[in-house]
Amino acid sequence: MTDKTVNRAGDLEKLVELLDVEQVEDDLFLGQHPEQKMARTFGGQLLGQAVMAAGRTLTRGNPPVHALHAHFIRGGDPHQPLEYHVTRLRDGKPFANRQVTVVQDDEVVFTVLVAFQDNKAGLEHAVEIPAVPFPEELPPIGDHFTGYEDQIATFVNALHPVDIRYTNDPSWKLKTAGETLDHNRVWMKADGDLPDDPLMHVAAMAYSSDTTVLDSIITTHGLSWGMDRLFAATVNHSMWFHREFRFDEWLLYATESPVAAGSRGVGSGRFFTRDGVLVASVVQEALIKYFPPRS
Repeated sequence: MTDKTVNRAGDLEKLVELLDVEQVEDDLFLGQHPEQKMARTFGGQLLGQAVMAAGRTLTRGNPPVHALHAHFIRGGDPHQPLEYHVTRLRDGKPFANRQVTVVQDDEVVFTVLVAFQDNKAGLEHAVEIPAVPFPEELPPIGDHFTGYEDQIATFVNALHPVDIRYTNDPSWKLKTAGETLDHNRVWMKADGDLPDDPLMHVAAMAYSSDTTVLDSIITTHGLSWGMDRLFAATVNHSMWFHREFRFDEWLLYATESPVAAGSRGVGSGRFFTRDGVLVASVVQEALIKYFPPRS
């Protein structure tokens, strides 16, 4: 399999169109699903579309997104549109707050608080970027799919608007080698140029933050998506945006899992620029169930 079969032409345009939610009323937006459908709505899609809906209701200034805190309540139906209801909690020039509630068939699927705040000079420090090869030195994700097309068909056939370069082997290769890994490091960026709208870059990062953040939970135990009987469903997801960035430039998404307990696992991650600047942090909790093979 060549990389061209994975990064299909037009997938980034499909993502931009997907994130470009339709404004039906002042505080009501409509979100669609991609043609490449999963069993339920992809969590990153809900995050990205909600960011766009929230940002488009700002009325005083245009402060950037600085945090979001989301809860996944039901699995969305990928065959129906999503209603994004925005509640305006605060409107100020340096600060603004929105609550976005996603509804299908009169039932709440997802809710998120999105906070906006101007970036002002102040104290600064950050952890260092992990030492990893640069993305140009790494194979495209399509190379990792070769030979595993049937086992991980869900990933192979999914929308691929983001160029992803693993610095370590993905879960299915680790599984084949009988190895475990307590962290995950991937370079990622939009597979092409994004519009200059900063909100679109935040939404694209939010969408992509849901792609590999749970990997370390299962690779810590030597398990793999598609090769083991696993059930995973995101429970909540939080992000903090520390500095401005462009998501059509390379960012390292460094993730790990500090804990798994009570049938839930936590993945935490950080986005760094290739110059080592920490621009965003992520924490996600998910329901994780493993069904071992019967002996």
